[in-house]
Amino acid sequence: MLRLTVLLSLLISAVCSAQTPPNILLILSDDAGYADFGFHGSQVMKTPHLDQLAKQGIQFTQAYVTAAVCGPSRAGLLTGRYQQKFGYEENNVPGYMSSSELTGDDMGLPLDQMTIADHLKKQGYTTGLFGKWHMGNADRFHPLKRGFDTFYGFRGGARSYYEFNQDNVNTRQEDYLERDFGNFEESPKYLTDALADATSAFIEANQNQPFFAFLSFNAVHTPMEADPADRNRFPELTPQRQTLAAMTFSMDRAIGRVLSKLDELNLSANTIVIYTNDNGGPSDTNYSDNTPLSGTKANHLEGGIRVPMLMRWPSQLAANRHYQFPVSTLDLLPTLIQASGGTISANDDLDGVDLWPYLTGQRSSRPHPLLYWKKENRAAIRSGDWKLLRFPDRPAELYDLSSDIGEQHNLAQHHPAKVRQLYQQLFQWELTLERPKWQLKRVYEGKAMERMDNYRRGQPATE
Repeated sequence: MLRLTVLLSLLISAVCSAQTPPNILLILSDDAGYADFGFHGSQVMKTPHLDQLAKQGIQFTQAYVTAAVCGPSRAGLLTGRYQQKFGYEENNVPGYMSSSELTGDDMGLPLDQMTIADHLKKQGYTTGLFGKWHMGNADRFHPLKRGFDTFYGFRGGARSYYEFNQDNVNTRQEDYLERDFGNFEESPKYLTDALADATSAFIEANQNQPFFAFLSFNAVHTPMEADPADRNRFPELTPQRQTLAAMTFSMDRAIGRVLSKLDELNLSANTIVIYTNDNGGPSDTNYSDNTPLSGTKANHLEGGIRVPMLMRWPSQLAANRHYQFPVSTLDLLPTLIQASGGTISANDDLDGVDLWPYLTGQRSSRPHPLLYWKKENRAAIRSGDWKLLRFPDRPAELYDLSSDIGEQHNLAQHHPAKVRQLYQQLFQWELTLERPKWQLKRVYEGKAMERMDNYRRGQPATE
């Protein structure tokens, strides 16, 4: 009788646990280099908390973003759709844009697009965004009007890590720290710490209900500003790499504090934690290292679009695993909606795929037969392990990523039929897209090609 009672108790507990929606913590870093993590083999960068997270969950060895720069990449992540389908093809950077289309505060995530926060809020989640927004500076694009209940961060795309004052002057309203809507107040803390602390406070305040916390760091984006004490941890590095290492270490430490908050509140078992990065590292500005990948931020070589990605859900996913097939940040929205008990309909017109059947072994095929990237004339398509890159100033290039992830051996002349096939598939996809609602000045396309040529091997600049 006692054994039966115990078994029934365990069964009821398991059923209740399965019916409890998971909490969700999504952590996004900014402009990090592919090689600049311990779990990716770095012997220089110190990332112990992310290394531990990698061991506790799944590491995606071929994770991609939808754009090689942060604004469009984040738009794809937030909506689960290729951002070109709603005209968000380029970064929205006031002062750098062509005057022929939308400019300034008219640029932003179109209001008819649902975000992951919109979906989760409908399912009863409390939602919070902490950090960088970059989806539009105008009030109509504000996070609190895009599905988030709480906001602590800044509306723009980059800012100082230290508080603005008479000694650290700011000239852009969108860069001031803002709490919820219109409450602008700078923090005396190093920004990475301020964002992590706000995230931890949100988690503690909402521990008794399902929550979605989006910790959207601006680290390790420029400006390159590090705590001097953290810089001193890396005396063997050159000055620029020393600063990057310190900023990376600070971010990892802050992530560790948020993960410790989950442990402290006994929430870790039923919290999905995802870490990823918004695009490849800009090796020429923050001295990030994308090896063994070629290229950098702002181009479609692997170093611009392949990113680290980790996922942990202790109650549902086995630890210390590697998932080998290509996935996309497009997949996060449908995956998290399904995991939280929601449903995705055909009317949502998503491009992302629910990854749970693939992660649990129910499906053994690739989630994505095809993946696409596009910015103006530059574009890329991946079909299986074949990747075609299209350029405005030279012939297309073809690579077999199964044996050449560094994209050093162009096979276009050896496989002309494959080039034609992929070229046509890419164009057919482009016919489904909207025209860009805004565009950078054309001169920046030339600069992007120069950057690609200068950093084909993904290594940081020489000081």
